[in-house]
Amino acid sequence: MKLVIVDRDGVVNEDSPDYIRSPSEIRPIAGSLEAIARFTQSGVHVAIATNQSGLARGLFDVDALNRMHSLLCSRAAAVGGRIDLIAFCPHGPDDHCRCRKPGPALLESIAARFSVTLDSTPFIGDSLRDLKAAACAGARPVLVRTGNGAVTAGALPAALAQTPVFDDLRSAAERLLAT
Repeated sequence: MKLVIVDRDGVVNEDSPDYIRSPSEIRPIAGSLEAIARFTQSGVHVAIATNQSGLARGLFDVDALNRMHSLLCSRAAAVGGRIDLIAFCPHGPDDHCRCRKPGPALLESIAARFSVTLDSTPFIGDSLRDLKAAACAGARPVLVRTGNGAVTAGALPAALAQTPVFDDLRSAAERLLAT
């Protein structure tokens, strides 16, 4: 495994139904930054793929988003991790773009940047749209129970019933790095 792709809110950072709008709302989930560090120290690149429709809704601007991501990267670095790339979709749900998960374009663009195929690349998410994006792009869907994951785990469609499910990013990292 050369690359792991993770969703941001609900996997690395606490999620909010009101959107994460500023750096002060960046609150990493316990163990998530350490999981990123484990991947990094094992030679695995870490990329984040995140829908950020708050941009389209006018809830924050690109400068605020960049400051949020800079803070997340510096917090990962403080524990020995590195987030190599953060790719985001700035569109709203009504824009019907390919980059908004469950579309595949974010994952495809990340794979192209790292010159890898997605068939051996896990995409770790907490929502059905994350799992569908992984399946649509040909990546390996992985579900965590943090964020919306517990609800998602209880309602997996038959096509995704074999998706590995872990308590959190830390336990997913431990298992993925052991195989």
